[in-house]
Amino acid sequence: MPARSSASRRTVLRGAAVAPVAGLGLAACSAPGGASAADTPTAPVDLGAESEVAQGAAKLYRDHNVVVSRDKNGTLKAYSTICTHAGCPINKLQGTTLICPCHGSEFDATTGKVVQQPATEPLAELSVKTTNGRIVAGPGA
Repeated sequence: MPARSSASRRTVLRGAAVAPVAGLGLAACSAPGGASAADTPTAPVDLGAESEVAQGAAKLYRDHNVVVSRDKNGTLKAYSTICTHAGCPINKLQGTTLICPCHGSEFDATTGKVVQQPATEPLAELSVKTTNGRIVAGPGA
């Protein structure tokens, strides 16, 4: 009797059970909701009143994936809040530190620089200005 070259029923079932689990690793490392750098403003966006960002502070605008900070001289800076590590939208601002919920990367909201890895690249800086007492950020701002 010749040797059987086909897989046993047990081998096939074991492979079928592992296949869906293997894909979970990819899902866990991708951004919730499929966020990407494209989720930052592609045109000027009115974020709100200029008075919302105090000197030496920052404000997170989750709906637009933008953080705006104001230095002690009153100068505004804006950055995308799409994490440069895995593309997750950053949803937490503690003082002037942005904290990514996916892998714990932290960024300085006043400079965009990484203060805690795994991210190694700074956040993308956005144009920002004030118009009629309102903060406007994004390309062309």
